[in-house]
Amino acid sequence: MRDRASAWRFVRDHIAATADEYDRLGRVPEPLLDAIGAAGLWAPFLPVEVGGGGVSYAALGAIHEEIGRGCSSVRSLLTVHTMVAFAVDRWGTEDQRRQWLPSLASGRVPASLCVSEPEVGSDATRMTTSARRVGGGWVLNGTKTWITGGRRAGLFLVFARNGPAITAFLVPRETPGVEITPIDDMLGTRASMLATVTLSDVPVAADALLGPESFAAGMVLTGTLDLGRFSVAAGSVGITQACLDACADYTSQRRIRDVPLRELQLIRAKITDMVTDVTAARLLYERAGRLKDAGDAQTIMATWIAKYFASTAAARHAAAAVQIHGANGASARHPVARYFRDAKVMEIIEGSSEIQQITIADAAYQKAMP
Repeated sequence: MRDRASAWRFVRDHIAATADEYDRLGRVPEPLLDAIGAAGLWAPFLPVEVGGGGVSYAALGAIHEEIGRGCSSVRSLLTVHTMVAFAVDRWGTEDQRRQWLPSLASGRVPASLCVSEPEVGSDATRMTTSARRVGGGWVLNGTKTWITGGRRAGLFLVFARNGPAITAFLVPRETPGVEITPIDDMLGTRASMLATVTLSDVPVAADALLGPESFAAGMVLTGTLDLGRFSVAAGSVGITQACLDACADYTSQRRIRDVPLRELQLIRAKITDMVTDVTAARLLYERAGRLKDAGDAQTIMATWIAKYFASTAAARHAAAAVQIHGANGASARHPVARYFRDAKVMEIIEGSSEIQQITIADAAYQKAMP
């Protein structure tokens, strides 16, 4: 499963027809998750020697776009798993890589990222979860919430405050003191199996530390969230493409006074905007992917821009898709209602649109400084 075409075939055969059912159930069935593993979709960018596919980040973006086109909940599960696998591969010790990467590559151990807290969202530096040295290891205390895939994750990448610094830890689900509480009835990505993860005097050994002890915020957290934004940008393009597909089909069949909706100028204007924005958004995330593959530091800002443009475009065009479908678009009988709800979530996760506006503008002003 190494390219866009094969990813879309998987979505067509395994996801597209039943995604609305996952949304209603509030979970992705285990047989599908097993099929994702068999297809090599959990972490295809990992090296071949650990069981990955060795695909480029540009190819990973295309895969996540096609998965997002079929179901944003499934893509969200892949996103957080990707982030953890990336962090272990990039900053893990040889022992950590040997212990975890094969299971992460196959999906035998599903992984989730633990950053957000009940009172901390976009500004992760304000987190209150604590990491305290005890003997030769650490003890973690705190609450992480809105954890995608948290209900079934076997491994958590937990970010905690170590005095003034932020430190990252690999915490297996079965560690004493880890409690999982499901979160239901969310607006969008309802099948992504969100949970609150409570850490009560959780003991972790010294070898659970991932990356530098005092610089995880500037290195591990930044790099991991960057890859998450990249996936969300690609998935947002998938939502817009799905809206375009649905609207093109619906307006070709629906008629008003014996005239197909597709012949109305206002409908054609909306379709034109969808085509233009999905093309532009795809080019933006593809550029960010190429920069990642080249090891170019400019990829960080390129990803911010891609995520901002793609997520706001998805929300805008999902609203237009509902409008085009009329009352049908507001019903559970048409997937555009799900696209509308899922697209709104894209404007919030991995850095809200407002935070992105601040960050992108800051970069512009820095370049303008003499």
